[in-house]
Amino acid sequence: MRIMGLDFGSKTVGVAVSDELLLTAQGVEIVRRKSEDKLRQTCARIEELIEEYQVEKLVLGLPKMMNNTEGERVEKTKAFREMLSRRTGLEVVLWDERLTTVSADRIMMEAGIRREHRKDYVDKIAAVFILQGYLDYLANRKASEE
Repeated sequence: MRIMGLDFGSKTVGVAVSDELLLTAQGVEIVRRKSEDKLRQTCARIEELIEEYQVEKLVLGLPKMMNNTEGERVEKTKAFREMLSRRTGLEVVLWDERLTTVSADRIMMEAGIRREHRKDYVDKIAAVFILQGYLDYLANRKASEE
């Protein structure tokens, strides 16, 4: 079994997948679109990746504000979740993504990636952080049940 993590943005979707043991998340790609409302090709690419990696569950980052309120991006993310669920038939888990983009940016700064090149990677790395957080949660829950 593999799980896919998604960082849904206004023009991009960062994609990560787990290993089969559900221990680690690896970045796969960034799906780009020309317009925020054009999701058909984005969904089609995600479906191709689901098939390629034999994904059985999706984890979608939920962009709550730092004060835990929900804004316009949360509503768009929930609508995207419904679309993914209908199209793929898979469970789509919402996962708090606060500070994942900040963490991704910090990692790239520490790695010496120039500012103008960071946008080429940030969404994929944020998807890795979203998925890894969920995988760690699953591992901790399993350990506490044993």
